Amino acid sequence: MAAYWDEAAMQRALVMPSILAIGDSWFWYPFPGGSLVSYLGPIVEKKEHTILAQGMNGAEAFDYVDGKYKDRITGALRRYGSSLSAVFISGGGNDFAGFNDMRPLLALDCSGAQSAADCFRSGDGGLGQFLERMDDHYRRLIGLIYTHTSLDCLILMHSYDYAIPDGRGVAGKAGWLKPALVDAGVPEALQRDCVRYLIDAFHAMLGRIAMGDPAHLRIVDSRGTLAEEDWANELHPKGKGFRKIAKERWKPVLQGAGLA
Repeated sequence: MAAYWDEAAMQRALVMPSILAIGDSWFWYPFPGGSLVSYLGPIVEKKEHTILAQGMNGAEAFDYVDGKYKDRITGALRRYGSSLSAVFISGGGNDFAGFNDMRPLLALDCSGAQSAADCFRSGDGGLGQFLERMDDHYRRLIGLIYTHTSLDCLILMHSYDYAIPDGRGVAGKAGWLKPALVDAGVPEALQRDCVRYLIDAFHAMLGRIAMGDPAHLRIVDSRGTLAEEDWANELHPKGKGFRKIAKERWKPVLQGAGLA
């Protein structure tokens, strides 16, 4: 087995992980079709790597360094850090997805907006401040990884693909993006552009972090990979979507890093 989400099961199999995947629902999607890790496992298995996933669907970047998954992640790094060839990170989506997270980033009234940039707040509580928080969470997590791993360990971060704000959630619930956009009065014609603007800003933030240590930090750019039919809902690809991202975007980066 190339990937484990249950550490106890991995230990019973007498397996040591060589890759730690710290992530949200893109690594932990609990529905048919699996998650991104489901398709990364077979890719890295060819180089005899085993992935242990830590985190959970719904996890925020904050949770990895100060929240409910901090102890679990720190413990895994202490136990396995010296043997890790790489750490994968998926985080940040849940920090802006959901009405209570997305709505504060948007202007009070976007009905007259001419562009996506017009729809986002600046200053206190706005998009810029949000990205500063994400930058801090990521840098602190990377620092924690540096502390417990060898100098040869690589860190791979990914940006999300351009989600489609069509209101589709899970199990009949409302989506994570559309309600906030509608409440802010974002014109229908700009709603997808707003999501693209946000994802691009998040990707740029990751790029600035990676520039600080290009020898160890890699970015997998998922943007523009999926067609509309590849999405299960507003935030999550179907299994075939995750497979496409793993094959088209992750695999070349993994091969370039000697991990596949």
